[in-house]
Amino acid sequence: MGQLDEKTALVTGGSTGIGLAVAKRFAEEGARVHLTGRRQSELDSASALLGDSVTAIRSDVSDLDDLARVFGVIEEGGRGLDVVFANAGGGDITTLADLTPESFDKTFGSNVRGTVFTVQKALPLLNEGASIVITGSSSASRGTAGFGVYSASKAAVRQFTRVWAAELGPRGVRVNTVTPGPTDTPGLRGLAPDSSAAPGLLDAMAKQLPLGRVAQPAEIANAVLFLASAQSSFMTGSELFVDGGEVQSYL
Repeated sequence: MGQLDEKTALVTGGSTGIGLAVAKRFAEEGARVHLTGRRQSELDSASALLGDSVTAIRSDVSDLDDLARVFGVIEEGGRGLDVVFANAGGGDITTLADLTPESFDKTFGSNVRGTVFTVQKALPLLNEGASIVITGSSSASRGTAGFGVYSASKAAVRQFTRVWAAELGPRGVRVNTVTPGPTDTPGLRGLAPDSSAAPGLLDAMAKQLPLGRVAQPAEIANAVLFLASAQSSFMTGSELFVDGGEVQSYL
């Protein structure tokens, strides 16, 4: 028996990296998963990997029309929603001196606006006892050059978690943040100047962590499953760090 048998889940930003690993883990635990992403080719690859238990929907979470279409598909299924993993996001890494309004809007549009309205539009579909998990970032607890806007956007969604936990508690809905540290994903590798430099980037990050290595997406997925399932039934408004000790060693 799986931990999410007969449950319906939504995973945004689920075509690669952590989102894909979470969608896979949810499906293994018995959930019917709706998975979104912006790039059709990656969604097609995810669908081929995960099989019939997953419905892939192309969507940009910063576009409210796209979100309405996603939740329309879920509503048509007639089973509501038991789990929302609001994971879609990203953004440019740039210093204050080089920051542009376009870069600022892009990062806050996907990380904050996208998360806020994903959760808002999910509200009518949430079943009693539903779990919402928000993807944070260890960068929100550090001061790292170039990460100002990105880390600020993740700090914003962390605060939303606290507020939503208070607002939705009376409905029996739990809201928590999972905060990954450096994780071997296409997004992290994409910070390197080119593909040949990516292993060096990961090695440099690993040396800053007490565990001496970066995470694998499946390790983050295990933590998300914990927050999504009844195993964490008395947790809400919390932040679960899955960062190899990064933040505590920094503080």
